[in-house]
Order: sequence, then C-alpha cells, then structure tokens
Amino acid sequence: MYRFLLSRQWVILTLVGLVLIPVMIKLGFWQLHRHEHRVAQNALIAANLDARPVPVTELAAPGRDLPRHDMWRRATATGRYDTAHEVVVRQRTAADEQSIGYYVLTPLVLANGDAVLVNRGWIPAGHDLTKFPAVPPAPQGTTTVTGRMMADETTATSGIKDKKGLPARQVMLINSAEQAKRVGRPMLGGYLEQTAPEPPGGKPELVPAPDHDSIGPHMAYAIQWWLFAAAVPVGWVVLVRRERRDRAQAAAETTETAGATETTGATEVAETTGATPGV
Repeated sequence: MYRFLLSRQWVILTLVGLVLIPVMIKLGFWQLHRHEHRVAQNALIAANLDARPVPVTELAAPGRDLPRHDMWRRATATGRYDTAHEVVVRQRTAADEQSIGYYVLTPLVLANGDAVLVNRGWIPAGHDLTKFPAVPPAPQGTTTVTGRMMADETTATSGIKDKKGLPARQVMLINSAEQAKRVGRPMLGGYLEQTAPEPPGGKPELVPAPDHDSIGPHMAYAIQWWLFAAAVPVGWVVLVRRERRDRAQAAAETTETAGATETTGATEVAETTGATPGV
C-alpha cells in the first residue's frame, strides 16, 4: 500500500524534509538569541543614558578598548579643541536616516595632555567629495562637552570597509588608535558622541540617541521558522495520503476498465458464434 515511499522520488523528498526540520529549528533559535540580545542591549542603553554623567577619564584610557558595559554611558570632558587635526567621517546618515554626509570628528585635548575624540555631529556632504568640506567652527578656548561614550569602530564591528587613498582629512571609521598615530599624542580609547552643548544654529547636527524601545522582528521570525519546521512533517503526511488516494483511485479505474474490456470482448465473441454471453 505504501511501497511507493521506496521510490527514488519519495526517498529524496523524505530526506529533504528530514534535513529542513533541524535547519529551521536552528534558524528559529538563532532569531531567538538575536531577540534576547536586542532586549539586553535596549536595557543597557536605557540604563546608561539615565546614569549621571561622569568624567570621561573614569571610563576610558589611552590604548584601552571601551568595555561593552560602558557603551552609551554619559560622560563629560573639559579641554581645548585641536582643530588642526580635525577630520570628517564619510558616508554617514543624518537624523532623517536618508541624507548622506559627514560626521565631524575633532580631538579635545584634556588638561593632562591626553586627547579624546569628539563626534561633534553631522554635516551635509556638499557637491565636491574630493575636498575637505566647510565645517562649522569648534568652540575656542577651554570648553566642556557632554556626550555618549562609544567604542572604536572597526570593519569587523561596523561592516564599513576602511578604504585607502581618501582625500586629505577624510576617514571611513572612527578609531582612536588610528587618530592617535596621526595626531601624535595619547588618545583615550573610544570616542565621545556629543549631546551638549547644542552648537550654534544646530550645526553640526547632533547625533540622535539610539533607539532603545523597539525590539525588532526577531521573535516573530523565530516563531515563523518553528512553524515552518512543524509544517514539514504535516505536509509530508498530507502528500503521502494524497499519493496513496490517487494511486488507489487509479488502480480502481484500471480494474474497472479491465472488467469492462473483458465484458465487451465476451459479448463480441458471443455475437460471432451465436452463443449467449455467460452461458
């Protein structure tokens, strides 16, 4: 009755189903882990944004990566801007998430001679990408900046390719170690994403706080993958029953056709010989 399951077609179909089930289950757990990571990150962002600002030197030091638990912590830094070593970061998006331009990255020299990179905000790219853009001037003299601490960017963590041969004073990544080499002074690990004071005229445009309310679609995707995994054996059973029914129906039709053919043949013989069919 189910011998058709041994056919090449059904063996391949069954093996494909057996492979798909664990793969879909694993994909579901992958999405679940992404959901849990997003929830934990949202909680970390919210807690760090609500914490009182601390001096930047309490969180960062030259040559030390910013710990993950200090990401988005509010910090203050007091010093003088080194505009001679100011650079712009290419291909960055404005608060509208559509306009492409630059981040303005300026070293702030602290009282002890160390420096911290300050992302002063976003400016439009302009028409000539081969030249250093017109940048709103940084405050002169001693100034105090408040911002969110961010970890150094790398290609691995950001997905941004660190292109070489860029125009002068333009970079792709915000990286304190690379800027320390260029500036020639110790640089605190990570950088400060300015939140205050508000620059005159709103230029540069301060980077908005990260979204820490949305949890994304990962849990929905996890449930979808698990439903797909459950649907595979159900679909296999449905197909098997349909195949069995179609084969049984075809066999019945064949038997009926064969019986009709035999009856027709017997009638034709009887008519030829003058005998009565069935006698």
